[in-house]
This record gives sequence, C-alpha cells and structure tokens, in this order.
Amino acid sequence: MITDEGSGPGAISGQERDLVEQASLVLDNRRDAGLDGLVGNLNAVIIATEPDHLVPAVSELLRYTGFTCGEVFFNQESRSYVLSLPDSASVIVRSRRSGENPFRTINNAEMTRLMPNTRLETFIFDANNLQEYVSGQKVQGVKFLTDVPEESEHYSFIQTVPSRFTGNSLGFIEWHDTERLYVPRNGTGVVPDLIKPPYPHLKNVSVLDHTATRVRAQDRNAAILEFIALTNYHYDFAVHVKSLNSVTSVARRNPDDFAMVFTSGITQFTNDDESGPTEKFIRNYGTRVHHMAFRTQDIETTVENLKQEGMAFLLDLVGSEEEGLKQIFSVPSHHTLIVNEYIHRYGDFDGFFTRSNVERLTKATERQ
Repeated sequence: MITDEGSGPGAISGQERDLVEQASLVLDNRRDAGLDGLVGNLNAVIIATEPDHLVPAVSELLRYTGFTCGEVFFNQESRSYVLSLPDSASVIVRSRRSGENPFRTINNAEMTRLMPNTRLETFIFDANNLQEYVSGQKVQGVKFLTDVPEESEHYSFIQTVPSRFTGNSLGFIEWHDTERLYVPRNGTGVVPDLIKPPYPHLKNVSVLDHTATRVRAQDRNAAILEFIALTNYHYDFAVHVKSLNSVTSVARRNPDDFAMVFTSGITQFTNDDESGPTEKFIRNYGTRVHHMAFRTQDIETTVENLKQEGMAFLLDLVGSEEEGLKQIFSVPSHHTLIVNEYIHRYGDFDGFFTRSNVERLTKATERQ
C-alpha cells in the first residue's frame, strides 16, 4: 500500500488495516458461499445518455478512441450502439425511449439535474453458471432489477439494483454462443450508421484499462467490499494524498485485466474550501464514474493529434518514461459527463499508478 508521506501512523494506516481485514473476510465468505470462479473479467460497460446526446456521444468516442461500432439495435425501451475493440471490454452507449429509469434519482446533484438520464450506469462481467451465481448472491441478500435472468438468443443476463454507495449497477452475462451479439430478445438489429474517422493515431488508443468511481469518504470501505463480494476481484492497494483529502483505491482481478478504481475523500465533506477536489466533485456531480482510462502507446504524439481533432484537456501530460508512466485527463464530455484518461505504461513498469501522477490528476479535477 502507498500512503501520503506526511500521514504518519495515524488515521490512514488504521483505515487501511480495517479495510484489509474486512476484505479478507469478504473473500472467505465468497469462497464459502461457492461464488468463487463464477465471475470473470469485465465484458462491457453501459453508458446512458439523453436522447439528443446519443449520436454525438457515440461519434465522440469513435473520434477519440480506438473503438469501432459493430452493432446497433433498438427496442421499445431504448436504442443502443456497441463499440468494441479486440481484447477489451465493449462500450455500450444507450438512450432510453420509455420505461422507468432506476438511476434517475441518483442523478440529482447540482451539476447533473439537467441531464438526469446520463451516467455510466452498469459494469457487465462474464459469468459462468449464472443461475448458480444469482441463487448464491440472493442468499447473501443481493437484490437484482429482475427476479430471474433475462434470456435472449445469445445470452442470459441480470444486473443488480444501483448501489447506494456508488450509484453503479453490476451486470452478469452468460453467453449461449460464440456470436456474442448484445441485441435483446425483443430487439431489432440495424446496420451501424456512424463512420469512424480514419485517423492513424487512434490505433494507439487501445483497451479499457480502468475506470474510477467517485464515492463519499464515509462509504469508501463499503463500496469496495460490496464490489469484491459481487465479483472475483480483490482489494489491492491505495494511494493517499493527504494534502488534497483524497484516497485512490484499486481493486484488481489479474494484473492485465480491467481494474476498478474508487476515489474518495479521506475525511467527509465539510465545505468546498477545505474538503478537496474529490469530495467537491461528489458534492457537485454525485457519486458516479469520473473517468474511463484507455491504454495508449506513443502518448505524446497521440495527445497532440487528439488536440488537433478538438479534444481539450484538464492538464498537461503528467509523469515520465523514467518513472514508467504517463497519463492525462480530457475535459469531461458534454454528452456523457465522463472524462477520458489516456495512460501509457513504459517497458517493464509493473506498477499501476505513481503517487505523483495521482496527486496531479486529482488536483486537475478542481477545473471541472
């Protein structure tokens, strides 16, 4: 674990000790309940938008990432675009056309009330023996949006109710075939109608590396423990930046898999001047995914080309090849409210973050 060099042996180390002990108990319970091995790596994320922002949101992702659109479908409830890239979780961008939105009350913060249907809503994980998984989690008290998995020609699927700690839902999908189409049973697939710009630098922007969810200081442990109880992930480490009242916590499955990051205050919100950029963000935007990070090669040239294509950034590139890591945050999208992070790990760098980068990236969120 990495801590702020000025923190000493006080509250931070005690916080970490408690979390590590609780996480170990969650893993033991997960094993004893027969749930280990039933959930795999991240399969897809679902981003919801307002109807008039759907096509611009998809076009933006095509313009600024390496993902391509291979599937479009609609049904009575929604219209969806599936963006994919080899060896990566897919990004499904969706707009509701009718029906109840279970996330709507979560999107009621000062800066999100005018876009009450917009957020990264759901993380979908591959599952083995979905029926056994659902039965086992129901015994643990987990609540799902449907009583039984939804069935389509290609898959079985179920998702949890939105978390009271993160506002996120976790979905679980078991595939019936190798075609792996996301169109639901009552949906209609159509030919993709959006063209990806042929920019050579987009080949440098590859898989979804991690996302970071902003959670309240008082909910940090509960959010992490809830996530590892529902998946095959474990709590790995945290970076504490005491000067900004911020702690970035990482849950991982395997080193090369998608990582789930949680960022919170070290102490609870008191006021905008004293509570730091993380708790201030939550005050303004609520608990939600702040950014999606994409692994990027030749990051200096790629970022310069992204700027030429209209992307704006919250700060300059941070880190160095000598440190093993460079990263940068874009400004948040007007269509999804999500920041894009571009991250380049050099050579044999075997870490995940560096403390100096975390501090500078965290501070940059003050500009949102």
